[in-house]
Amino acid sequence: MNNETTTNNLILSSYFSQDVSKKALCVIMPAYNEGAAICNNLLNASSIISEFCKDYIIIAVNDGSKDNTESEIIKASEKDSNIAYISYHQNKGKGGAISTGVHYANSTYTAFLDSDLELSPSMLEEFLTQLEKGNGDIAIGSKLHKESKLNYPAIRKFLSLGYYLLLKLLFRLKIKDTQTGIKLFKTQVVKPICESLSTYGFAYDIEILAKATKKGYSIIEMPIVLNFSRDEKSKSRFSLKVIIRMFKETLKVKKAVKQY
Repeated sequence: MNNETTTNNLILSSYFSQDVSKKALCVIMPAYNEGAAICNNLLNASSIISEFCKDYIIIAVNDGSKDNTESEIIKASEKDSNIAYISYHQNKGKGGAISTGVHYANSTYTAFLDSDLELSPSMLEEFLTQLEKGNGDIAIGSKLHKESKLNYPAIRKFLSLGYYLLLKLLFRLKIKDTQTGIKLFKTQVVKPICESLSTYGFAYDIEILAKATKKGYSIIEMPIVLNFSRDEKSKSRFSLKVIIRMFKETLKVKKAVKQY
């Protein structure tokens, strides 16, 4: 069993108590009730990333899961020293998990990657290439990129387009898709932004990207391959109540960005 450190209600793997050198890449993978697949997904992600980056760390963040996600993440970290973990017992939302991971990132670049692996970490190779060439400060996956290949429910395509139009109206962002779960940042860009987030809910992505734009950082959109793998129940989770909450969060972010 990995040695653990408990601080401020966080359970940290021993990696964070070591005097480790700065990594080239840190990949943050938030997880909530992903116990059935998270161990294998973390190991698979690490195997894929190791093919194009030798100097990396994955930070898996257990966001107050009610199942065995924590123990499965720990199991993965025991099998692969390139996997570290952070765990806490109160659910903060995906933005909270991401922000916690960013706080502990010590790397040149920091990526966000959904833990279900519907988006392969292999795509981060080209994201890295583009940033290393100086083509941007942030690279984000975009479902609306003309070269993206999507196996994706029609209702979600419709919502993505509608949300893009709303964001264009409110924020005048030049990017088309803020919500896809694979992104890469220069760490020095994303760290201070994550320290000032006003929301940890659905709209945290928008807040990060809108604040980065306001600071003058450049964002490039990248094509993705998306293989939707969730069951029918999760496909229909976008109820009217959820859509209203999304809209309210977005308005809250609009105010926070204006004051940033």
